[in-house]
Amino acid sequence: MSPEEFRRHGHAVVDWVAGYMERVRALPVGPQVAPGEVRARLPAHPPEYGEPFEAVLADPDALVVPGLTNWQHPGFLAYFPASVSGPSILAELVSAGLGEQGMLWSTSPACTELETHVLDWLVELLALPDRFRSGGAGGGVIQDSASSSTLVALLAARERASGFRAAAEGADPRLVVYASDQAHSAAEKAARIAGLGTDRLRTVGVDDAFAMRPGHLAELLAADRAAGRVPCMVVATTGTTSSLAMDPLRPVGELCREHGAWLHVDAAMAGTAALCPEHRWIHDGLELADSYCFNPHKWMLVNFDCSAFWVADRSSLLRALSVLPEFLRNRASESGEVVDYRDWQVPLGRRFRALKLWATLRHYGAEGLRRHVRASVRLAAELAARLRSDPRFELAAPARLSLVCFRHRDGEDATRRLLERVNAGGRFLLTHTRLRDRFVVRVAIGNAATGAEDLERLWKLLDRLA
Repeated sequence: MSPEEFRRHGHAVVDWVAGYMERVRALPVGPQVAPGEVRARLPAHPPEYGEPFEAVLADPDALVVPGLTNWQHPGFLAYFPASVSGPSILAELVSAGLGEQGMLWSTSPACTELETHVLDWLVELLALPDRFRSGGAGGGVIQDSASSSTLVALLAARERASGFRAAAEGADPRLVVYASDQAHSAAEKAARIAGLGTDRLRTVGVDDAFAMRPGHLAELLAADRAAGRVPCMVVATTGTTSSLAMDPLRPVGELCREHGAWLHVDAAMAGTAALCPEHRWIHDGLELADSYCFNPHKWMLVNFDCSAFWVADRSSLLRALSVLPEFLRNRASESGEVVDYRDWQVPLGRRFRALKLWATLRHYGAEGLRRHVRASVRLAAELAARLRSDPRFELAAPARLSLVCFRHRDGEDATRRLLERVNAGGRFLLTHTRLRDRFVVRVAIGNAATGAEDLERLWKLLDRLA
């Protein structure tokens, strides 16, 4: 494809994406296909000869769109917000066009230095502890997901707890990891991948608001110490997936300091709220953390994938993950004056993700992003107030920030039927969880396209179907 052909087809692709953004509200929010239906429409064998790109671009409407769950639909209130934005999409196109490999500073200085800089911007914008800034012992990097952030945090914690022998000799069999029963499944997966296994993952109980109980954590830490085991890492969650519960970082962090355990704070879904000064209480005690992550690709209008991850002291991370074959040796790395992000992640190769974060921050500015967060929080509060005042419903967890969890007072069957009937209409998509072993409906607000009129329609639908 020549540059001129690319230019022509590129205009057509941008027009198609813009058209999708304009009409997504009119589409059903959920997929309109049965299992296997998409594959059944595809040719059985790959093409022997190429086709004009016009033919390729003609197929998304017929083959792809019917099989989409339309995450950018204003009625998508399931799982978590995953909003994209125009500047982020365009920057992603630039990144794809450049085709940079940012594994080393020397393979793409701009890729590396822009990433370091925008992560320092985020430290300032979210008022994170200064120990996460570059230039000192710590620093930040963009991972693909919070799951990867949890994994690399555990690998660094394992290295430190093993006396910096884990990378060469394997993990100390005495190491133990702790997370609440509301923590993301990424904690368990990380324990498996890191070779600790689920039998060395301790489940910490939670209080009535579904937040980790420091008292129970203290008991588990003391019991493991007494049995000759070594506390390795505690995963504290600032905004759990099920209910957006906030683990108390300060007392948890003090226990970690007492027992020499690494504190990793997972704020994947809620961290964006700290753009607003009035919501920075969610980070009280964060200065005690060894690592922290949040996902701009959830609530901050940045396309997936973009998980911002910081460490207070990068030495453990580098010792756990650095492998230097001869073909990667270069003068810049050996000088010690540059960052090589290949040592901060599991893969070697890495894309120019910082471009979409940079473009989004520049286009909206801090105040524009704050408006988006505040609008989401306001809509959630209004929905929670309506549910609270209606005798047919009850809130299943404190309504925090942009997530509302509720159930029908007639019990599980009534709650499940309500969810099924809402989703069957095609205008909204909600998901569920279990809290205190009760079936609960979740409404996750934060989609860029969702406005007050959409929540009004949702309320009228709930009112009619309940």
